[in-house]
Amino acid sequence: MLKFQQPKLSQASLVKMLLEAKLINEKQQAEIKLKSNRHLGEHPIRQIGELNLEAQNNTNRKLSNEYITEWLAHQYEIEYLRIDPIKIDVDLVASVMSHNFAQRHQILAVNVDADVITVATASLDDLDWVADLEHISQKQVHIVYAEPGAIKRYIKEFYNISQSVKHASATDFGSDSAISNLEQLVELNEDQEPDANDQHIVRVVDWILSYAFEQRASDIHIEPRRNKGYIRFRIDGVLHNVHDLPIDITKAVVSRLKILGRMDLAEKRRPLDGRIKTKNQSGEEIELRLSTLPTAFGEKFVGRIFDPTVLLRDFDALGMDPHERDLWLSMINQPTGIVLVTGPTGSGKTTTLYTSLKRLATSEVNVCTLEDPIEMVEPSFNQMQINHDIGLDFASGIRALLRQDPDIIMVGEIRDAETAEMAVQAALTGHLVISTLHTNDASLAITRLLEIGVPSYLVNATLIGIMAQRLVRVLCNDCKKPTEIDRADWKKLIGDADLETPEAVYEPIGCDSCRNTGYKGRTGLYEMLDVSDELNALIRDEADARQIRVQAVKDGMKLLRISGAIKVSQGKTTLKEVFRVAPTQDH
Repeated sequence: MLKFQQPKLSQASLVKMLLEAKLINEKQQAEIKLKSNRHLGEHPIRQIGELNLEAQNNTNRKLSNEYITEWLAHQYEIEYLRIDPIKIDVDLVASVMSHNFAQRHQILAVNVDADVITVATASLDDLDWVADLEHISQKQVHIVYAEPGAIKRYIKEFYNISQSVKHASATDFGSDSAISNLEQLVELNEDQEPDANDQHIVRVVDWILSYAFEQRASDIHIEPRRNKGYIRFRIDGVLHNVHDLPIDITKAVVSRLKILGRMDLAEKRRPLDGRIKTKNQSGEEIELRLSTLPTAFGEKFVGRIFDPTVLLRDFDALGMDPHERDLWLSMINQPTGIVLVTGPTGSGKTTTLYTSLKRLATSEVNVCTLEDPIEMVEPSFNQMQINHDIGLDFASGIRALLRQDPDIIMVGEIRDAETAEMAVQAALTGHLVISTLHTNDASLAITRLLEIGVPSYLVNATLIGIMAQRLVRVLCNDCKKPTEIDRADWKKLIGDADLETPEAVYEPIGCDSCRNTGYKGRTGLYEMLDVSDELNALIRDEADARQIRVQAVKDGMKLLRISGAIKVSQGKTTLKEVFRVAPTQDH
């Protein structure tokens, strides 16, 4: 008998084990007997796990499928694995054994090395397949224990996607060589295009989109190279390699996405924009903003995914503390004036703006937006998209909106003097204008307005306040671990601020739940500049950003790095994360 071979697991034997371990009580035993027939035919782990019972030894934990699987692995003294599809080379593991072999034994190869194949299973009663696989592969088999539902699901997904790529690769797409990709920028006519409507290409694209939604990706990157194309997902601000495809399949996948986004399929020489509206596995509508860029090896594709829950979130969910929330609400609830949100690309400005507008867009007011492009379509306010081809830019768009009897105008970005002038005019004529600027912090936004030509007296007359923001990754609650704080780094972060040094902070460890990154999700850091009389005097004298910042801090502004330090002391993030995104020195 192999080391890990066990008697066949049944619902009755698993219930007995859970009772003996005091993970369930007799009342729950009766509930399992009553309700588990809903999942007849399923693995015993899933028959019990799907009932979502509370673990009696820990009221904060549920007896989920993964929890029971991990607990059983410990009982069997076998390595437990939570399958993370992003870390698996789909084509490689699918080549190890046939789909029929994997299906028959309900096993899945999850890693292949020079001498070892790691195979996931949830059935330890029949391991005869181990000898067969070792004989065929001439490699040693290393067994890990994994959740049976995940094994069943990924057997289907991995082999389907691998077969789709294989069949699509067998199709003649008319590419003479990989080098032709380098010539694509100057070839205006090709003899044969990749068939973007081929059923295998359609299946690959559907898998990429579904996979991205499930993995909480914010962006999908498809990057062509000389011989391959790489698919990467941005999750919690960090890019992860997901899969690679033959270069011709990559081109066909990008073409399919262009068709879905109603983009010009024949145009490959200039950047294009489009959008897709679809649904995720839960039936929620999701919007993707698409962008292509011509590169030496073909079109690079990026699809930005907009979370459908963004418009349903409150400011607390964005990471604002009660004081920040109240101050922000006081700014955006003013009847007239300009409110600015500032920060680099990817700092969460769009989410903040949409959350704010959703709150402001009541039946009593007319909310209009001017965007380039429209990020998410929202029925509760009126959205207009910039179109430079017909001369509709931000400045002319604001002029048009002023004839539409607006109460609140959101301008996607103030980029130049003309747009700034029109925004100021809108504020002076009785409208609330909310817009963004790309500056490093709140104080620099004021000097930026002065630099692009807005007179200081008009800044004084219209500016209500400015919010700078950043996003930091949040520590995973399942694995974060307390550690002693580096006092030198803490002092470097807070500077002269009167902030107590925490006794301990947390560090990322990494677990299955967070893909061993130590982080799960992101939260905002905020810097709120409320324009006071003293600041107005400095603006009138066209003071530099440093002077403005010093006065704003005296008025109570909390710098981005101080906001980050507070989240470090609360155990939400790390010093390293705050240093990564927040300015730590005066400019």
